[in-house]
Amino acid sequence: MKIQDSVCFVSGANRGIGLEFARALLLRGAARVYAGMRETSHFSELGVVPVALDLHDMESVMAAADRCGDVNLLINNAGVAYVAQSVLDPAILSDARAMFETNYFGTMRVTQAFAPALLRNAPGAILNVLSIASWIAGPALAAYSASKSAEWSFTNALRIELADTRVEVSALHMGFVDTDLTRGMEVVKLSPQDVVRIALDGLEQGMAEIIADEGTRAVKHSLGSPGAAYLNPPPIH
Repeated sequence: MKIQDSVCFVSGANRGIGLEFARALLLRGAARVYAGMRETSHFSELGVVPVALDLHDMESVMAAADRCGDVNLLINNAGVAYVAQSVLDPAILSDARAMFETNYFGTMRVTQAFAPALLRNAPGAILNVLSIASWIAGPALAAYSASKSAEWSFTNALRIELADTRVEVSALHMGFVDTDLTRGMEVVKLSPQDVVRIALDGLEQGMAEIIADEGTRAVKHSLGSPGAAYLNPPPIH
């Protein structure tokens, strides 16, 4: 996938990793970058085109796809995360539903809506922003991890379905990134700029799975071993 002269849509691009993606895509020569977000009135980023997008509303998603019919690179970045005290707390059920609605079903809605344009404008690519939490889970992020595992599964199935097309499908996995989403978490955090650089390098190299840091790579490599990381994941405070 060549970023130079591509037309890109990034969901959740009003802040955090999504905004970094939008900026980096322009710097790499993208012809146009659309930034999907719920509220566009206060967004101002030179060269980036804000587009109203509510992942929970299929009409909103379809309207965004219709407006951005020239897209050949879709980055499904939008997501939410809620921290729980215990997997036995009944409150986790509502949080889980909210995270699945955005992280899993939202990604599915956007992908389905944009697929006709991506296939029409190919060659192109889809990048789904996942997490180290696709592979490990603890009580604090159990529901978030489940939503990301589901999104990973969808990504793998999508890759198989589009294998005979000119639309590549990639997954980005990484540890905690220094954004609003991880504010208050006492963990080592990656730079969003570094994560985006690695992700876009991987896209241009045609990588099906992009891993942004050594910690996530170690977790992935451990999965088939007796000491798999998911059996004893690091605590989140």
